[in-house]
Formats: sequence, C-alpha cells, structure tokens
Amino acid sequence: MIFYYLKLKFYGISDKDFQLYQSFLGNRYCRTAIYNDSENSNKVSNWATVRHGVPQGSILGPLLFLLYINNLPRIINKTSAPIIFADDTTILFAHSNPIDFNKNIYIVFITLNKWLRANQLSLNFNKTNYAHFTANRNMSINLKIGFNNNFITNSSYTKFLGVTMNNTLSWNNHVDLIMKKLSNACYHHHHHHVPEGLGVFPVP
Repeated sequence: MIFYYLKLKFYGISDKDFQLYQSFLGNRYCRTAIYNDSENSNKVSNWATVRHGVPQGSILGPLLFLLYINNLPRIINKTSAPIIFADDTTILFAHSNPIDFNKNIYIVFITLNKWLRANQLSLNFNKTNYAHFTANRNMSINLKIGFNNNFITNSSYTKFLGVTMNNTLSWNNHVDLIMKKLSNACYHHHHHHVPEGLGVFPVP
C-alpha cells in the first residue's frame, strides 16, 4: 500500500485525514472459500495480507482509484487525447500522415507501459482492443500495438461510454444492439408481465 500512501501525501492529504485513509487501506486480509457440495461445507484457504488495491464495493474505492491514476493523462496527452471515465480508459489518436500516426501510437504505448510498471499495474490485454476509425472504407493501416510479445486485438467496433461505434463511424452496430435489447425486453414483458384478463392489442 506504500504507493497509495505516497500519492495521498502528494495530493496534500495529511495528518488525521491521512491516518483515516491509512486505517481504511491497511491491515486488511482475505481468503478463498470453495463450497464442497458432497460434504455440504466450505473449504477455506489460509488468511493472506492484502498488499494492493482497494476494497471492492466500498464508497471510497472509486475515489482512491481515481487519485491513483490521476496523473496518467498528463504524461500521454502531448500526442494523444486520453479520456478516463471511472475505471475505463480510452486513448484517441488522430493524424493525416500514416507514418506519424504509427509513431505517435508507439511512443504513447511505451510511455504507458513504463507508467504502469512504475505504479505496480499491468495492462489486461484480454480486455483491451483498438479500432481504426476512418470515413474511407478502402483505407487500411497495418497496426501492431503490443509489448513483450503481447498485442492488442484489432476490432471493427468498440463501446465508448455506452455507445457502440464501428470503424466507419456509422450507427449500424449500436442500432442492432439496441434493437436486440428492445426485442428481448418486449418478448419478456409480453410473456411474463401481462396480468390475467388484460389483453395486449396492436396499435394500428
């Protein structure tokens, strides 16, 4: 937890306020419990000290996480536009020259990985992807974004703050997703929530 304590002090949290956060984060333990159906009992592991992270589901957890990553945008915003919303991070790049476009991505990704290591974090490649947005359907750029033989997956669409956008900047994927959700909701409502004696009639 020493990294958290250093960052709290860096942002001016001290004295009793610091002691409060220190008490909240320190001296925490966890263990794993697995239910054994045949014996109708739980198998539990030994207690282990929690050395990193914040308690999940806590009110202070999101605030402490934002404090922890607060300086990330500042170190990569010279050639990119980082957007952070809660624990979702999006990095936008734009350049008319494909060579400089690739170069900027490479520089930012190297800087990002250095920051992650320095802050005892790691990038989850299974939950990270990139999409190349262009209005020209025939335009393609060979991008390989990775580190230590781990590469980010290219996707034809991505979800950004609840909106699904595809790489040609059309609404097709988002509309299809909404239509599917509405169809499922209407089916569920029609078959499970219609009181007895109440009819559902089509509107002409």
